[in-house]
Amino acid sequence: MYNQPATTPRRTFNFTNSAFLIVAFLTGIAGALQTPTLSLFLTNEVHARPVMVGFFFTGSAVIGILVSQFLAGRSDRRGDRKNLIIFCCALGVLACLLFAWNRNYFILLFVGVFLSSFGSTANPQMFALAREHADKTGREAVMFSSVLRAQVSLAWVIGPPVAYALSVGFGFDVMYLCAAVAFVVCGLMVWGFLPSMQKQAPRHAASAPLQAPRCNRRDTLLLFIACTLMWGTNSLYIINMPLFIVDELHLSEKLAGFMMGTAAGLEIPTMLIAGYYARRMGKRFLMRIAVVAGLAFYTGMLAVSHPWALLALQLLNAIYIGILAGIGMIYFQDLMPGQAGAATTLYTNTTRVGWIISGSFAGIIAEIWSYHAGFWLALAMCVTTCICLARIKDV
Repeated sequence: MYNQPATTPRRTFNFTNSAFLIVAFLTGIAGALQTPTLSLFLTNEVHARPVMVGFFFTGSAVIGILVSQFLAGRSDRRGDRKNLIIFCCALGVLACLLFAWNRNYFILLFVGVFLSSFGSTANPQMFALAREHADKTGREAVMFSSVLRAQVSLAWVIGPPVAYALSVGFGFDVMYLCAAVAFVVCGLMVWGFLPSMQKQAPRHAASAPLQAPRCNRRDTLLLFIACTLMWGTNSLYIINMPLFIVDELHLSEKLAGFMMGTAAGLEIPTMLIAGYYARRMGKRFLMRIAVVAGLAFYTGMLAVSHPWALLALQLLNAIYIGILAGIGMIYFQDLMPGQAGAATTLYTNTTRVGWIISGSFAGIIAEIWSYHAGFWLALAMCVTTCICLARIKDV
């Protein structure tokens, strides 16, 4: 009789955590079915030149930043973040349907990307809701976020190989329809099982934008630059690698999917280990380990061409991206206390700004030189990242 009040909250808490894990996996699957094959889709289905492929990624990132920043400020001030995630999932479904049945470059760029920007924002908003849930329930935020991020990586273990198999075996339309189904199931999970947390903002906050950091602005700016450059190198890799594998090395398209899946699989233990040691070793030290692994990885991409060597290099890629994905967001949240939505979206926008940089240069470099030459730019960006990380304080 006396144990029942303590038992009920424990079951509810654990069930909610499980729902967060499933939603994180589904948002990851939706992205992992679309992004890895996008450059091949634009090249083979839409018949876009390399420079137009790069411009598409740049335009996608610009539109994504505008959409996500608007939603971030709004979500931190008012409303229920849960309803916003459901809305984003619904627009993500529409985007997938458009990509499945439309092959007009400009319609896909301006309409499809606008819709998919809302769909991709469901992921950072889910992480912001998870941070608020962790703070409210007293759960350790770093490890909880690391476990959630591991679910996204698990989705990327499965997603890229499945995406390439679907696109090669059944066509891109089937692949995008599968991504639409992932968004539908995700929206239903959010509606049925995630907690609602209404904002009770003071009146003066209605007109005050909360996107900018209230403190640690210099360190937040340096971290933004560092994460942007790190995600930019990863974006260059995602854009160029499939075309480099197929057109220059003349290897199988499925190898590209296995390379992405292998890296994502190795990212899971990397993220969990980084989350466990973050308090002891410090976030800045772990980020420095990541960028050293990145330097080694892109040096290897410039030097090797055998399939097994390319797969082996994914261990370095996993350390590089795993630490960035697991620690980077928490680093932003710690530098911007009380601004979970803005901090999470600011971190997410480092990915989008990275896409702008990589998309702008990837197509031009491929048009003038080769896809392989893009890895030289990635190496230079890693060196610049080292300089930024050397000047950021630890938190």
